[in-house]
Amino acid sequence: MSNDTISKIARLKESMGAAIVAHNYQRPEIQDIADFTGDSLELARICNQIEARTIVFCGVHFMAETVSILNPDKTVLLTETTAGCPMAEMISADMLCNWKNSYPDAKVVSYVNSTAAVKAESYCCCTSANGISVVNSIPGDRILFVPDQNLGQYISSNSDKQIILFPGYCYVHHRINARQVKLAKKLHPEAELIVHPECRPEVVYLADAILSTSQMLRYVRSSSSQAFIIGTEEGIIYPLKKENPQKSFYPISAGQVCFDMKKTTLETLVHTMETGENRVKVPENIREKAKSAVERMIAIG
Repeated sequence: MSNDTISKIARLKESMGAAIVAHNYQRPEIQDIADFTGDSLELARICNQIEARTIVFCGVHFMAETVSILNPDKTVLLTETTAGCPMAEMISADMLCNWKNSYPDAKVVSYVNSTAAVKAESYCCCTSANGISVVNSIPGDRILFVPDQNLGQYISSNSDKQIILFPGYCYVHHRINARQVKLAKKLHPEAELIVHPECRPEVVYLADAILSTSQMLRYVRSSSSQAFIIGTEEGIIYPLKKENPQKSFYPISAGQVCFDMKKTTLETLVHTMETGENRVKVPENIREKAKSAVERMIAIG
């Protein structure tokens, strides 16, 4: 990262009254330039509290939508307009409405990795960090969970609720399998295995800890272990190493990459800030309904 680029971004931030926020899966240089980094829940809270009138979001589209839902008076710029989430796109609001009609007594919990329109048809949102707490707090015994079947299955194993799962998944986590895990453990027998709950049940079963990305950072920071096998998108390994230079980190397998998360570069960041392009604004009729679901999620924590 050149000094000229750093200086240009600093000048643009000041002139725009902006804050740069980045998800833990972003490129290292993007994480370094950001004012705030975190997982979906942390970033939703941060963007709801900071005073900046413009939020430059380094992530994917549904995340910028969530910021817009909570901050309708702020300008929300997504640093790469084509950065989406294949899992979020697996279910539409119309599909969810049809599904709800088959289970009129059930409450919908939508993973925050979903579109604003799907959130608007949900009772409450959740993240990988608070999914169990959210589901267990919902009135009633039956839950429709969208869109991630693996996170939903993990929550179901920690709840007495009847959870009906939509068959969506994150391609990065879903393709990690037990054979790869066993090989990684054989190669690094001294290492703890920590995985994201978006992984398959067979992978979660083998893990020493099941954690969101920010929970991983806190867990490793306080752990006496010196080596860890990581079961999530490889972007998290950068802040793990940065915070714990004396510890060792190994991905379960090569290729744990979300290509949409890697679309943001310093060049696209500067371009977005210079032009004001890629503004994300949720229509008010959707925003109001979605806001209730997101605010319930944040209140539960």
